[in-house]
Amino acid sequence: MSTNHIVENLKKEIENFSAQIKVEKVGKVLELFDGIAKVSGLSDIKSSEMVTFPNGEMGVALNLEEDAVGIIIFGDFSKIREGDEVKATGKILEVPVSDSILGRVVNAIGVPIDGKGAIKATKSYPIEKVAPGVVTRQSVDQPVVTGIKVIDAIIPVGRGQRELIIGDRQTGKTAIAIDAILNQKGQKMICVYVSIGQKDSKLRKLQARLEAGGAMEYTVIVSAGASEAAALSYVAPYTGVAIAEYFMDQGKDVLIIYDDLSKHAVAYREISLLLRRPPGREAYPGDVFYLHSRLLERACRRNEKYGGGSITAFPIVETQAGDVSAYIPTNVISITDGQIFLETDLFYKGIRPAVNVGLSVSRVGSSAQIKAMKKVAGTLKLDLAQFRELEAFAQFGSDLDDATKRQLERGKRAVEVLKQLQYAPIKIENQVVTLYALTKGYMDDVAIDKIKEFEQQLNEYAEHNAKVFYKEVAEKKMWSEKGEEELKKVIEDFKKNFS
Repeated sequence: MSTNHIVENLKKEIENFSAQIKVEKVGKVLELFDGIAKVSGLSDIKSSEMVTFPNGEMGVALNLEEDAVGIIIFGDFSKIREGDEVKATGKILEVPVSDSILGRVVNAIGVPIDGKGAIKATKSYPIEKVAPGVVTRQSVDQPVVTGIKVIDAIIPVGRGQRELIIGDRQTGKTAIAIDAILNQKGQKMICVYVSIGQKDSKLRKLQARLEAGGAMEYTVIVSAGASEAAALSYVAPYTGVAIAEYFMDQGKDVLIIYDDLSKHAVAYREISLLLRRPPGREAYPGDVFYLHSRLLERACRRNEKYGGGSITAFPIVETQAGDVSAYIPTNVISITDGQIFLETDLFYKGIRPAVNVGLSVSRVGSSAQIKAMKKVAGTLKLDLAQFRELEAFAQFGSDLDDATKRQLERGKRAVEVLKQLQYAPIKIENQVVTLYALTKGYMDDVAIDKIKEFEQQLNEYAEHNAKVFYKEVAEKKMWSEKGEEELKKVIEDFKKNFS
């Protein structure tokens, strides 16, 4: 090849050459302690922007100070060293979402941890988002049927509501949430269970229970285990609600459970103290009320103009010795639309679920109940409250009039009827039949130790013989005179043969 030819080729190469400038924002790790890194050099990083470390771990910028950035590290921080390079990604913290996430267990940043391979994500959702405005919302009037008699009858929950589950340790808070998930089979409801700071063994049991009940096909579990860094427990609920929003944006209804927000607040406080974060609002060390309000406000029911869909939230909060007036419980009570209060004394008396009907409330109330349930359970809460008062009074007085005795006997049967086995949600039609039999006096002459047996056999008998009544309640959510006459006859026939 001639020299001229080589020169010509070089000239062409030079003419066609264009410099590609690649800009990377790079900082250096100054200090490192327990899942937190202080980094210098990232002067124009945004709040909640993701960063990467040399060992491949991700982090997110939480504190933006004058001369350094406070970064929380997701994952193994033991391999990161002072002086390591930190690169900003330019992306605000987001999680991958897609329909194929259903049935999976993911960690706090949406990475699968169930050994079933990667999830093909179609898009990403930011974990922090402003809650939908008032104009986009509509009133809550569609029920979330939990399958738990005491809740569906007395403390009804609607689609788009935030209902707090509160109580001491080991009183059955998680059991109520799991029953609610199990009962959503065939109800067109997607469930997201967020496990915050729980033991891995508890999570495995819970997953196995959901798989056995066929509930995993419409459920996602987001897990931040007790052995993982506090940063993951802090982020997990926001990841859960981002996944829920992905399904809500498709016009679907979602039930999300945060188990539990007490551990979430502890994780945030730990991070705050490690970052030496100044206290904000009225809380030390900073923003625990704001932390939960911006999470729970994202639960809502959207109107048709804005795509429909809803997120119903069941936050769980642990109390110490039943103290509902402690800081975090009062915070979350003020954010939510009611609470289901579980009492230790009731639990040990064998009244399970151990719901204290007097202190529990649903601010959405009967507008979220089907008409049939509203009719049979209308006075139940008042009757139970009166029964508790009479029960205390009856301990001191022996001469009681007949009306009081009747009320006491009915109350005892109501308490017995509202007891329920764990992981055994009951169909709404069966609940209506049971409560109809109770409130119309058909159980008044049944011995208390036979009530459970009576209820179970009545449900089986009525399901086969009161077909008109069942069909009306299932389809029209209310019964006609014809349906009621049929049910009365079925109950009377059943009582003749029950012993």
